[in-house]
Amino acid sequence: MEIIIQPTYAQLVAVSAEIIRDALLKKPNLVLGLATGSTPIGLYEALARMHKTDGLDFSKVTTFNLDEYVGIPPNHPYSYHTFMETYFFNAVNIPPENCHIPQSTAVGHEGFCERYEAAIVNAGGIDIQVLGVGKDGHIGFNEPSSSLGSRTRIKTLTQSTLEANAPHFGGTVEAVPKMAITMGVGTIMEAKQCLLLASGVSKAEAIAHAVEGPITAEVPASVLQMHPRTIAVIDDGAASQLKRVDYYKQVYANKQKLLSQEH
Repeated sequence: MEIIIQPTYAQLVAVSAEIIRDALLKKPNLVLGLATGSTPIGLYEALARMHKTDGLDFSKVTTFNLDEYVGIPPNHPYSYHTFMETYFFNAVNIPPENCHIPQSTAVGHEGFCERYEAAIVNAGGIDIQVLGVGKDGHIGFNEPSSSLGSRTRIKTLTQSTLEANAPHFGGTVEAVPKMAITMGVGTIMEAKQCLLLASGVSKAEAIAHAVEGPITAEVPASVLQMHPRTIAVIDDGAASQLKRVDYYKQVYANKQKLLSQEH
């Protein structure tokens, strides 16, 4: 796992946007796995600016979102369909038919999950999977105790996740959907590259467990230690409980020095 620590959220966003931009320039038909939540918003806004000001072309891109709540319609103001339209899809030129988001109903969900997995395979697999991390170390809606080999399925959300999402549903936990469809941990691990973003001291404990702790289903993000190409881009707040901060910064500085010499 490559750890890139930046002083601020804005710099975290800049680095992560450059990673995706460079990949897209090399492969115009890039397949992106996308996450929701507050942390990726800046990334999507940065990519939208690159599209608008630099002409970064998304016309051949295919996307697959990690998850969606069960039991609310796609046009619900707090559905992830609405989130993606608001923060990304409306601002770039990805064809609507290339944008895949899990359905928000439990009806026929097993067949849908199988088709979602098949669609990822048929697209050639995910090139870069964008990930956030929950305070308890979950990725997607793979809550603690999720199988590290799990596939796309319906998950019941933990109390901590319901509380974290309550502000988006009028501030009441009771209003938050209790289940979600999510890519599995095993599905995520099949992406060619994972891009994990985390910002702020509230994510520091989760990042410490994910990066330097044991690999365990209690911290689903810890399985990323086994992924051959995971980059974690985090700010100083999220890095504040890591033991090897100085080393990670040294590694990144040396990498940038080598890259500058090559160019």
